[in-house]
Amino acid sequence: MSTPSWLLSYTKPSLAAVKKSTAVYPDPPSFNKDIILNTKAKHGKEIVGPTSEERDTLKVKKAWEIALAPSKSLPMNAIMSYFSGSSLQIFSLTMTFMLFSNPAKAIANVGPTFARYESESTFSRILQAKLVFIALQLATVAVGLWKMGSMGVLPTKRSDWLAWESETPVLERGVFMS
Repeated sequence: MSTPSWLLSYTKPSLAAVKKSTAVYPDPPSFNKDIILNTKAKHGKEIVGPTSEERDTLKVKKAWEIALAPSKSLPMNAIMSYFSGSSLQIFSLTMTFMLFSNPAKAIANVGPTFARYESESTFSRILQAKLVFIALQLATVAVGLWKMGSMGVLPTKRSDWLAWESETPVLERGVFMS
């Protein structure tokens, strides 16, 4: 079975077929071929792409969007850490692990993350965005440290470090009685 001719002409349109279709079907209202073909428009101005300064400004804006992205997930991580409780369970341990591993990976990949936006003219502005990105990742690590402290995993008392120190006496105990 051979391929239909319309399929061949659709994938590789010939110039004759394009001229024939434009001759048969008129252009829609307010259609301007000059704009589409990137030549001079009605007013005689040539349509030109963005200047290098505009392109650099756009790169810096995109870099700042990436730099501020961790701030959007920071409240969610803090709320989930609070509501997951302070007991040692698989959910809270996994979440605490993610609070440390994801920022570590992000900080390790700062260079490749911002590489497409860097140029000689945008280096100093991109550097500021990188520093904010790292600071926000460290804030996520701080949420993880808070979570570990609330679970009692961090050694914060003298008795945790010194073998000859006795534990702090517990003032109250909850006992289940049937």
